[in-house]
Amino acid sequence: MAPALFLYRLVTRLLAPLARLVLSDRARKGKEDYLRLNERLARNLPPRRPGPLVWLHGASVGESRVLLELGRRLIAQRPGVMLVFTSQTLTSARLMGKEIPESAIHAMAPIDTPMAARRFIQHWRPDLCVFAEGEIWPNLIHEAGKAGARRALVNARMTDASAKGWARARGMFRALTGRFDVILAADADTAARLEGLIGRHVRVPGNLKSAQSPPDANPADLARLTTSFVAGRRCFVAASTHPGEEEMFLDAIDRMTDAALIIVPRHPERGDEIAALLKARRLPFARRSKGDAPSPRDRVILADTMGEMGLWLRLASVVYLGGGNTPDVGGHNPLEPVRLRKPVLTGPSVFNFASMMDDLIARGLVRTVKDSGDLAAGLAAPPVVDEAAVAALEADADAPMIATLDALLPLIPKPLFEAAGTDR
Repeated sequence: MAPALFLYRLVTRLLAPLARLVLSDRARKGKEDYLRLNERLARNLPPRRPGPLVWLHGASVGESRVLLELGRRLIAQRPGVMLVFTSQTLTSARLMGKEIPESAIHAMAPIDTPMAARRFIQHWRPDLCVFAEGEIWPNLIHEAGKAGARRALVNARMTDASAKGWARARGMFRALTGRFDVILAADADTAARLEGLIGRHVRVPGNLKSAQSPPDANPADLARLTTSFVAGRRCFVAASTHPGEEEMFLDAIDRMTDAALIIVPRHPERGDEIAALLKARRLPFARRSKGDAPSPRDRVILADTMGEMGLWLRLASVVYLGGGNTPDVGGHNPLEPVRLRKPVLTGPSVFNFASMMDDLIARGLVRTVKDSGDLAAGLAAPPVVDEAAVAALEADADAPMIATLDALLPLIPKPLFEAAGTDR
């Protein structure tokens, strides 16, 4: 065992008795669900069905959406396989509750202590563990390996800063991730960083987020809001915003009194904070989480709910995508508005999607804005969406997902009934 891994396991074992107190404190702050704390400790889990089981883990909303699409396609290929999804945030849990396949299970991810990881793996006995993007949890990965589970890292993304951090514990990283059965990178930069850490070739099928269809919208809601709120006005949507970006957005539209505005915070629990900002600016608004019915007299919809992004994007004349004007966030996935043929503006700090953004900027589908003045200019004269450029983008959208499925399916045992049918 690598010295760093031994030390990590020792420290997390010593800290484990404090886990319940820490989780309870987080629940008091609204960061955990009191009713699901046992899941975080890998206790009182739902029953496991007989047959092959695939565990898919992603931290938050973006990773969960990728894994949901991957899981749907796995079930289509292997109908008898049981899927268990885990995630770590309340927003991702709400998403899973709405969109998870009927035959699958979602649980909150266990904390990464040796005993919780062991209980989780021993309960589910996964045949294949799939980790998305940058989810490297040493105890969980170690226990899965001890139990003989196959392991895969898909849509891997690693920044230069993360690679430098892992380089200080290269032995542990190589002992864990280097033994994965499949490692697939979202981009060439990540592949190069991973190869430098683990000393083996890493394939680059591309970013799985390109295969995601734009989110749906309720047609009745869309028609009603088009008439009752947009009412012929230009509609500017600030999507997936973080602290400071709402202020920048409102500064940018300060003189555009003829526009309807929709603010969709990345974390809906920030609704009170943004409502206070809108009141301070004396902007009439309707708050979605409170059931307010917006009208043309309202300047803003505060969309502090989950699962309605498809509705807000379809109402947009222009989309300002958050995450790129806040330090250390690294941007958010721009493909949903792009594939809905919406002009997209975002900040320059988009290291999580660097290759994708470079490509979209080169195609003229995304423009970067560094401050409220830039954003005001972009909203007033947005980029023109080139239909041919979007069509070319969509033509290759499914290739990363197909390559990922091709790599994972051989690692999943066939259900007994399927194997028997094959034998006949």
